[in-house]
Amino acid sequence: MLEAAPDAMVIVDDTGIIKLVNAQTEALFGYQRGELLGHPVELLVPGRFRAHHAGHRDGYANNRQVRPMGAGLELNGLRKDGTEFPVEISLSPLETSDGLLVSAAVRDVSDRKAAEERFRGLLEAAPDAMVIVDDTGIIKLVNAQTEALFGYQRGELLGHPVELLVPGRFRAHHAGHRDGYANNRQVRPMGAGLELNGLRKDGTEFPVEISLSPLETSDGLLVSAAVRDVSDRKAAEERFRGLLEAAPDAMVIVDDTGIIKLVNAQTEALFGYQRGELLGHPVELLVPGRFRAHHAGHRDGYANNRQVRPMGAGLELNGLRKDGTEFPVEISLSPLETSDGLLVSAAVRDVSDRKAAEERINELAALVESSQDAILAKTLDGHITYWNAAAQRLYGYTRAEVMGRHVALLASPERRDEIAVLMHRLRNGERVEHFETLRLTRSGALLDVDITLWPTRAANGTVTGACAIVRDISDRKQAEAELTVLYEQQRHIALTLQRSLMGTPPAIPGLATASRYRPATQGAGVGGDWFDLIPLGAGRVGVLIGDVMGRGLEAAAVMGQLRSAAHALAKTGMQPRQLMQALDTCVADLDVPDQLVTCCYLVIAADAGEVTVCSAGHLPTLIATPGDGARALAAPVNAPLGVGDILYQQSSAVIPPGATLVLYTDGLIETPGSDIEDQLTQLTTTLSDLFAAPPELEAAADHILATLLPDVEGHNDDVTLLLTRLPDAPLAAVTTDLPAIPDSVPEGRAFLGKALSSWDCTEAADEAQLLLSEILTNAVQHAQGPIGLHLRRTATDLTVEVSDHSPHLPQPRLAAEDEESGRGLILVRALADSWGVRPTDEGKTTWFTLELKKTTR
Repeated sequence: MLEAAPDAMVIVDDTGIIKLVNAQTEALFGYQRGELLGHPVELLVPGRFRAHHAGHRDGYANNRQVRPMGAGLELNGLRKDGTEFPVEISLSPLETSDGLLVSAAVRDVSDRKAAEERFRGLLEAAPDAMVIVDDTGIIKLVNAQTEALFGYQRGELLGHPVELLVPGRFRAHHAGHRDGYANNRQVRPMGAGLELNGLRKDGTEFPVEISLSPLETSDGLLVSAAVRDVSDRKAAEERFRGLLEAAPDAMVIVDDTGIIKLVNAQTEALFGYQRGELLGHPVELLVPGRFRAHHAGHRDGYANNRQVRPMGAGLELNGLRKDGTEFPVEISLSPLETSDGLLVSAAVRDVSDRKAAEERINELAALVESSQDAILAKTLDGHITYWNAAAQRLYGYTRAEVMGRHVALLASPERRDEIAVLMHRLRNGERVEHFETLRLTRSGALLDVDITLWPTRAANGTVTGACAIVRDISDRKQAEAELTVLYEQQRHIALTLQRSLMGTPPAIPGLATASRYRPATQGAGVGGDWFDLIPLGAGRVGVLIGDVMGRGLEAAAVMGQLRSAAHALAKTGMQPRQLMQALDTCVADLDVPDQLVTCCYLVIAADAGEVTVCSAGHLPTLIATPGDGARALAAPVNAPLGVGDILYQQSSAVIPPGATLVLYTDGLIETPGSDIEDQLTQLTTTLSDLFAAPPELEAAADHILATLLPDVEGHNDDVTLLLTRLPDAPLAAVTTDLPAIPDSVPEGRAFLGKALSSWDCTEAADEAQLLLSEILTNAVQHAQGPIGLHLRRTATDLTVEVSDHSPHLPQPRLAAEDEESGRGLILVRALADSWGVRPTDEGKTTWFTLELKKTTR
């Protein structure tokens, strides 16, 4: 049996002496049997291991058990010729009557070791990390690439579970995947569509692709895993996807069967689909139905003739949105050769706007050609490059006759320099609007023309040429000349009417005034401005200013009617708000549609230093007081005359003696290109500076106009300015109240006599007392008390006022011979220098004035 054993058999005793060998031992080690028997077994052990071999042998003697082949020990044998060779040894203890014997079956594994070395060489030469695990997932073998890729030393991996290389979040499921593979053993190639990650020793993760191969061995199933780091490829893919998303066009990538593999966000926006609705679907989904039947053929044709087809290849193409609408597109095609076969990248651009622009350009070209105005284009040196049909009609030259010729052809010799100047302005990028000049026709006639020129530019903004629109204005020039003559005639008539209707305000003793009126220098010239000074008697003065909307004769006529009406109404002594209410009715009765009038009426009571004002939409009246600056006179804001259904309000204010009222129309402060509030502020500031000390009013008026309207020829509206300085207060004034009883008549006469004596005016006492008796008697008999008696003396006259609470205004009348009444007012009218009755809020006031210089009548 020993000789029949396939392996070399060496039997030794417990001291290591060889007792028995077989022929395979002689053949394996190169010794004759006699050279081995009786010698220590260490004869067959390489010298570097002999020192420890006796210890290993004794250890085995103390722990006797069968040790099979391939126990994981790296062992070597020593031949007689001194060569070493790898062996596997199986040990078996043999108990005999002579003691323990150990049988060693020795197998030369040189061929297997050589095969393993070749395998290991191939493993190390593999470009990928190679990890070989058993069916329990324990790592049995790795190569250097594994160490480099995962950062572990080989010894840190061998004998450890392969999950060491798997990210923690996947480990729980990894054993199940491994068992599944063990039950379905087949090669799984790289890039099997799985998103896999590896885990380095330092804890970092990285994307990998893994190829699995089953290895059936005598020790059971081994699985070889080739692991490839695809970080660079993934980064490249991400960059590609980033470039794809950043592309300005919709990008659609399809395979050679027309299935959509990749799209970008622009594709979603352009076609209205979500990405998931496109991927995996035929590209014909984006093609209008009428083209789909032929599209597959076009696609196959492109696959057979792979070349880049740029945008704008002359094809009329259309895309189809999800909502069913079609739109024009341009498509650039590029072939992409990949490991998975041919892919075709299609860049799709929506050209709806461009198509619309082309249509508009065609429309504009048609409009230019059909224009009634001559349109021509020229180079920067003046040579004609375009000439439309209207230019031919205007100048008489055909297109063939002028193309390429210099534009100076169209100018008379004395205007050739004008052409050079215009071309210089165009070269500087300047646009020339409505340049009116004369141009020469083919027949030699001169035409009045209006020319608009503008530079044409290249894409970078450089001026490359010019275009011109030329319009024949001969008829207009002739009409303008005729209208100018008519206009000057009308302007002269209107200005004459304006000045005539405005009249010259009377000089009022004690009231200093200065006024200015300037008709507009543009348009119809005159407008509806007016002002008036109205003596109301009893030391009272009415001041009126107004502005009729519009220009010319109609505005002047309306102004004249309103001024006359206002003057007559003011003379009745009515209050400002009553006068404004009456004027509003007048404006309505004029039957001028949409006519509006602004107006302001003030009543100055010098003895009380009181001004009562009512404004119908007019600009604020200013008060300039020496040493105290200028300010606006407070007044209610009422609507302009002509609005209708307005209840006008008035207000009163006390202002100091010597203050100047400044009234004006909007032409003074409402000028083109300026803010009216800023101009009003400037006027107030100018007045404050002027009235730091009492100025001479005529010089002040000139200064105001020069400051507010420095361009005497540039104002386009009438300008009216009125300065009115309040009269000085009376030298003396007294007031008393009387009951409405007969005894009040002698009491009033006594009060008057006493006042006249104290004022040294006894020369007027008789007439004054007579007239006061008549007025007081009327008040006692016909009015309601109490009765107010007010006396006022100035340097030149005496004024007596009697106020009562009856709204009835007395009227002078001729009394019959048998009537006792009716003669009082006749007497007042005859003896007084002036007299009158004015309504008040409480009733009325009757007054008369006597000049103090008169001593007899």
